[in-house]
Amino acid sequence: MIQQNKYYNRLEEFINSSLLSHQVLLINLYDKQIGDEGVSGLCSALANCINLSNLKLQLDYNQIGAIGALSLGSALANCINFSNLTLDLRMNEIGDEGVLGLGSALANCINLSNLTFDLRYNQIGSKGASGLCSALANCINLSNLTLDLRYNQIGDEGVQGLGSALANCINLSNLTLYLSDNQIGAMGASDLGSALANCINLLNLILDLISNQIGAMGASRLGSALANCISLSNLTLYLRQKQFIYYGL
Repeated sequence: MIQQNKYYNRLEEFINSSLLSHQVLLINLYDKQIGDEGVSGLCSALANCINLSNLKLQLDYNQIGAIGALSLGSALANCINFSNLTLDLRMNEIGDEGVLGLGSALANCINLSNLTFDLRYNQIGSKGASGLCSALANCINLSNLTLDLRYNQIGDEGVQGLGSALANCINLSNLTLYLSDNQIGAMGASDLGSALANCINLLNLILDLISNQIGAMGASRLGSALANCISLSNLTLYLRQKQFIYYGL
């Protein structure tokens, strides 16, 4: 049976739709300023879409905080038949608490194989980044992951935890990580490479570490570690770094 794509760009229209009939769904609420209250209404409807297999949800620029993110996670946890999920939550305020709640909920989506998650500009620190990926390791069928954490504050500790958690995603074959502008140093880059070397089924890797502080030593250690990715066939690295020039008086 052919699955029919449904598209909504008004929250009220989606809430009043035939929720049980949805299988492939695109909801675009970009810059609607719905906030946590609006997300609550969205989530009440989403929780009833139990037959969803494919969802693309655009919620960027919506003043969503941790409470809204937790509500969203609870709703998504009911959609156990997900195989493909795209979540765009950039330019909100969900923080560590919100992203941890989302991760815990997604861990229940055991059929999830393709996930694209945009979390740019969300005040996420080391705890949130590593906790999210630890939760995703429970998605045992996850094979394709794109995770955009640019312009947060995950640091060395966060990127180490992130890498170690991703190494537990045993079926991961395609990984794209955007980590630019995250206060990552040489140690973080080295630890990330060592952790990713344990992703034994990883075939394709795109890694963006632009505008951090990994330096020449960090880049060298990262490359040496990634050389141990035994199945890797395609690698793209973005490493342009911030440069600081000091002039003595």
